[in-house]
Amino acid sequence: MSKFRKRHTAVGARPGTLVIGENASQPIVRVIDYTESELHEREINNLDELADCLERSSVTWVDVCGLGDEATLRKIAEIFSLHPLALEDVVNVPQRPKVESYDAHLLLITRMVMQKDSAALDPEQVSIFVGPNYVLTFQERFGDVFDPVRNRLRRGRGPIRKHGADYLAYAILDTVIDAYYPILEAMGDYLELLEEEVVQRPTLDSLHKIYRSKRELLTLRRSIWPQREAINSLVRDDSEFVSEPVRVYLRDTYDHCVQLIDGTETYRELVGGLMDVYLSSIGNRQNEVMKVLTIMASIFIPLTFLAGIYGMNFEQMPELKSVWGYPVLLGIMFVTAITMLYHFRRLGWLGQPGKKRDSEE
Repeated sequence: MSKFRKRHTAVGARPGTLVIGENASQPIVRVIDYTESELHEREINNLDELADCLERSSVTWVDVCGLGDEATLRKIAEIFSLHPLALEDVVNVPQRPKVESYDAHLLLITRMVMQKDSAALDPEQVSIFVGPNYVLTFQERFGDVFDPVRNRLRRGRGPIRKHGADYLAYAILDTVIDAYYPILEAMGDYLELLEEEVVQRPTLDSLHKIYRSKRELLTLRRSIWPQREAINSLVRDDSEFVSEPVRVYLRDTYDHCVQLIDGTETYRELVGGLMDVYLSSIGNRQNEVMKVLTIMASIFIPLTFLAGIYGMNFEQMPELKSVWGYPVLLGIMFVTAITMLYHFRRLGWLGQPGKKRDSEE
């Protein structure tokens, strides 16, 4: 069963209390500062340098990978004037994907899903703060799907460096959503092979695969479904941090969410159908085994009856003294078995007599 586990504060703790996970990664801060004509990219070791980003006329993307140092996180929150409740949502993961509007910034919480090799899906929360001239992102650990966005910034092609921070936030959010497509397509190919396996040769391992697929689809649904509502609120509600041209692009991202939800629901129905097919296949196999055993028992019942009669040691049984008694009895038993096999075949219990009857008609 897929369980929902959230790092939460103690009961009665004051708002804004941070709960740092034991295995949380140490923060790595990377900055991309750009205008339409130039771009600078670097890793920040001294957090005081971030204050300069707010004073520039360029657009700055501050990417924080890792939530393992409370002092670093509070220092960043102080520099960017992050609301304590917003920082709590960033650190105490996982949060439901949502959009929160504050005086100094807009907070977007989304779920990024990556799949390496054949490992199970591992969703990761990504928190995106959108300010007047900056985008601040927080990730739980190092490694993401944002390389296409970084490459577009470095090449300077397309509209990304011609727009403001809201377009950069859209590009990041759109990349998170688009990263679900390869996972969903791989899931579809896997379920197609699993369906063939369940129909032709169902095993206990097939049942485990069905349950594993069901859990992964549930994880996808939990990640995608609330994001649709969050993006819809960005498109519908007015915000000083999202311009009207960017809302047009966000409508496309919303359509992608709807497509992903439709695909996820379709595959969930398919997995439910696979469970029914598996149970039917197992039931049919058991029925075939029982049919064979029943036929064998039915054939041997009269033979056992005959053998039992002539196995009695009564002296007055006339057939016991006959020279032809033994071969005649074997013949009767053989004819009985052949007759019963023929009758079972006519009834359709053996072979496929239906095809022969159809051809004769």
